[in-house]
This record gives sequence, structure tokens and C-alpha cells, in this order.
Amino acid sequence: MSLWSIVRSQVTTKEGWWGDFDWAPMCLPWMFVKKEQRHTPFWGLNSRLPLGLAAIMGFQHSLAMVSGVVTPILMMAGEGPSALNLETSDRQYLLSAALIASGLLSLVQITRFRLFKSNYYLGTGLLSVVGPNFASIAAASAVISQMYKSGYCPTQTLEDGTVLHLPCPQGWGAILGTSMVCSIFEIAVSFLPPKVLKRIFPPMVSGVTIFLIGCSVINTALKDWAGGSGSCSALPESGYYALCPSIDAPHPLKWGSAEFIGLGFSVFATIVLIENFGSPFMKSAQIVIGLIVGMIIAGATGYVDGSTITSAPVATFTWVKTFPITVYGPAVIPFLIVYLDNILESLGDITASCDVSGVEVDGPIFSSRVQGGLLADGINSLIAACMTISPMVTFAQNNGIVALTRCANRIAGYFCCFYILMYGIFGKVSAAFLAIPSPVLGGMNAFLFASVTVSGIRILAYLEWTRRDRFIATTALAMGLGVTLCPGWFSHVFTYSGSNQALQGFLNAVTTVVDTGYCIGSLMAIFLNLVVPCEWAPETLKQEEEIKRKHLEEIREGFIRTNELDEQAAVSPVP
Repeated sequence: MSLWSIVRSQVTTKEGWWGDFDWAPMCLPWMFVKKEQRHTPFWGLNSRLPLGLAAIMGFQHSLAMVSGVVTPILMMAGEGPSALNLETSDRQYLLSAALIASGLLSLVQITRFRLFKSNYYLGTGLLSVVGPNFASIAAASAVISQMYKSGYCPTQTLEDGTVLHLPCPQGWGAILGTSMVCSIFEIAVSFLPPKVLKRIFPPMVSGVTIFLIGCSVINTALKDWAGGSGSCSALPESGYYALCPSIDAPHPLKWGSAEFIGLGFSVFATIVLIENFGSPFMKSAQIVIGLIVGMIIAGATGYVDGSTITSAPVATFTWVKTFPITVYGPAVIPFLIVYLDNILESLGDITASCDVSGVEVDGPIFSSRVQGGLLADGINSLIAACMTISPMVTFAQNNGIVALTRCANRIAGYFCCFYILMYGIFGKVSAAFLAIPSPVLGGMNAFLFASVTVSGIRILAYLEWTRRDRFIATTALAMGLGVTLCPGWFSHVFTYSGSNQALQGFLNAVTTVVDTGYCIGSLMAIFLNLVVPCEWAPETLKQEEEIKRKHLEEIREGFIRTNELDEQAAVSPVP
């Protein structure tokens, strides 16, 4: 059949649009669906998926990824000593630009291009979508804090002593420039054989890194849940930030007020209820549904400021606003580790995507998908920085939707890209995310950031836990968790105050790395994994326990045997 005949049959027939798909198992909660109806057909990468079904499946994917796309931007461009405190118009633009970049760059991953008749590819050819990496939040927070401390970003001390962190667009330009340079690392690594990657970055390293990244950002989510992570979280007695988010807000309250806690809990509880009672369609969009429920309650009780929506443009695109591009020295190592996290996440996500898509998870084709996915993430991150957005990574949450809906078809992925692109172009849609009150955002982010931590735990759970594994994990987590729980631990080590800007920049870079939990923890794990011999203490935890058990049994049997001999000696007559 010719291509034109296939297109015509898809577009002009009912079967081409809707097929004979049973919608009940997808849309109804499980208790209302008969057991024999719970089996749905599987749609492979290149199956002839009905267009109407593809449009709905793509909408599901867009709902699942939209919160992941906007959250890093909201956190990095928001308020507080570790955020850029950008003007509302700049944040509106960045949200739109993030959605547009995610929609366009996901097309690269889904389509898959061969590079100049070589054996190398660009993209996975799977239903793999991309968005800003959550690891960027931790890196940007550490770097931005250093920018404000060093005077790179401006501050103002109010009459009541409150330190006001002023907007720092040049800080975002420095992050973008640094990201462009560091993206070369992932592009270069993508040409290494997968076996080499697994040797340098085994599950031990990836598990520790992802676990520490989740731990490092959940603190901000809890602060937002209680009212905000900005200056109001310091609970000043008076002044502009005496109430959260400020005294000019529609319904300002003290940080930690019961009303704020309850508002965030409404989002968190909705996510939990949907996971237990929702239909597959609802579960795939549980984060967005929780956000909508929280926004409805916040709007009804007067916590929503709609001025951000009314002031937003009807339509926008990238490069409507620009930022001065520079490279910030202290940010290089933290962002190299962001790209390391990109690599580690992509390796796991691409493997999971292949698994749920019903394609090879081993062999040359799988290796080419991994190579193409890593190269696409690196090039996409470089292009994203040119589009004024932080590094991009392949998203994991869409794998769950593929497993739930049994649809791995790339046509659904193209529809998803279209929806995400539309969300970004229409400025009013993206501006709605800026109107979200901090407690609602915190309730959502607490779940999202904790899921990052759990992903790290899940990776570590697959280890055999030899003595070598336990030694590496203990050493890396001692530094990583210790610095996360005791911020500023290394801040006063260097006391240099001279005029040598190069030396000062180097010392700031070292301080930023050591004072950032996931940076020092992951570097420690990589170093020890390379220098500690694999032959050192190869016994697994289970084997050690078995040896200990046998030893105790031998002691017990020896004790029993000794008692029996003593009893026999006592009973036997003396000759």
C-alpha cells in the first residue's frame, strides 16, 4: 500500500480516527471495570494508531510532563536567596520558552536521525520527551546563593534589617553560558561505548547522585508549602516580608500558618487519592489534577493573584527576551555534574523506554538508541541554552504512561509535542503557572522531589551490597548528606580577601562544590568507584549473613556436642 493510501485511510475513515478501542478501562476507576475489560491492546512504535486515539494519548503525555517542565523554571527564577528573583514578565517569558523548547526538542528524540551515513544516531526513535532537568535546581540554587554572597547579583538591606535579593537577569545569562560550555561534556560522552559508560558511572554512582539531588531540593518544597521560600520564611517581625508571600499579596499570612499547610495538603492528598482510586487516565495526570484541585481551593479562598495572567501577552515565542551570556567560573563543576546526572538519568530512562515499548534492551540496536539519546540530550541542552532555557534531559514519567496505556506509538508523541508547543506559544496558559500560590506549588513539589529521591533509592536497591559497595555509599553519603543537612559547613574555610579576582573565583568555585551536597557526594562516589578494586571484599551482604549464620550454627552445635559429652561422662561408671 502506498503512503498516500495509508494517509487517506487514516484521515477519511472512522476506523482511521477511532478504531475499535474500548475506552472504559482507560477512563473509569478500576472498581467500575470488569476484569475481562481490563486488557487493552498494545500499540508499538510504528503501529497504525487511530488518529483520535493518538491525539488523546498525546494529551495524556502532555499533562504528565507539563508540571516537570515548568517546575525547575519556577524554582530557579522565583524568590529567595537561592533563586534569581526575576521580574514577573521575565518569569512569564521563561515559562513559555521552556514549554516551546521542550515541544520542539522532543521531536528530535522521537524522530531519530542517522548522522551522515555513519553508525551514529541523533535521538532514540522512541516515545521519549525532554524537559528541564531537576538537577539544575540544586546546581542553580548553590550557584545563585554564591552570586548574591559575592556581589555578582545585587542585594538591598531594608530599614528593618531584612536583606532584599534584587532581580538578577545577568545571573540567568551566566547560567545559560555555563550550560552551553558544559553541554560539550555530554556530547563527547555520547560517543563512548555503553560498556565504558557503565564502568565509569555504575548504578552505585547514579543511585547516590540522584538520591542526593532529591534530598537537596525537597527543603525548598517544604518552605513553599508553609508559605514561601523567600524572605518571609525568615519570619521578620515587621517590614514588607512580615507576611507571606508579602504584605501586598491577596491573602497574606505568617509563614507556617495552618491555612498555608492545609492548602498544600489539599494538593498532596489529591495525588494520594488518585493513585489509590483513580482511572489509568487520571493516574497519568495525577500531578496536574492535584494542582488544579489546589488552585480551585486557593481561588475560592482568595489566595490567587490573577494579575500575572492579565498582564501576560496572548502569544509569545523564544527570544522575545534575552539575557547577557557569560561563563561563571564557580558554576562549571556544579553544571558538569548536572550533565553527569543527565547521562545517568538518560541511561536508565532509555532502558526503561525500550522495555515498556517492547523493543530490544540489549544488543547493537539498543546501544545505538542509548548513543543517540545521549547525543540528543547533549545537543538539545546546547540548543535549549541558546533558547534561554536550562539543560534538557529525557523525562521518565512518560514511561509510566506507556505502561498504563500500552501505547508506545510515536504518533502520540508527536501530538504531545504539539500540545506542549501550544501551551508555550499562548502566553496566558504559561502565565497561569505564575499565579499558583506557593503552598499549592510546595504541596506538588514535595511529591515530585521525593519521587526523585525514591528513584535514587530504587537504583541502589538493585546493588548486591558487597562490603565495597557499602564502603563507597557510606563515604559518599557521609559527605553528601552531611553538607545538605549542615549548609555552610565549608563556607568559612577560605579567608582570602585580596584583589586577585582569578584566585577569588577559584576559591568560590571550590566552596560551591564542597558546600553542595550532591556535588561532593557524587564526586566522592565516582572517585572511590574508580580507585577501590572490585576484588576488595567481593562478598555480598547476603553471603556475609550466610557465613555468620553458619558460624553461629557451628558454635551452637559445638556447645550442644560438648554438653552431650559431659552428660555421657557423668553417667558412665568410673573404671
